[in-house]
Amino acid sequence: MSDDYCAAPAAPTPAPDPTDAGPPFAECVLCRKPTEYPESYKGITLCPVCEWQEAQRTACSG
Repeated sequence: MSDDYCAAPAAPTPAPDPTDAGPPFAECVLCRKPTEYPESYKGITLCPVCEWQEAQRTACSG
């Protein structure tokens, strides 16, 4: 084998899970899962899944 080849790139690191560490996160108002918002966030807090579903509902309503 030749030493002319580059080493394989390192595998990408996965995104951190919001429940692993960090400040306390607000619960989703629909499914009660942690959101990306801190507990001090004012207003309606939705997890990414519920936020996407709500966007789909509002986009389709006339």
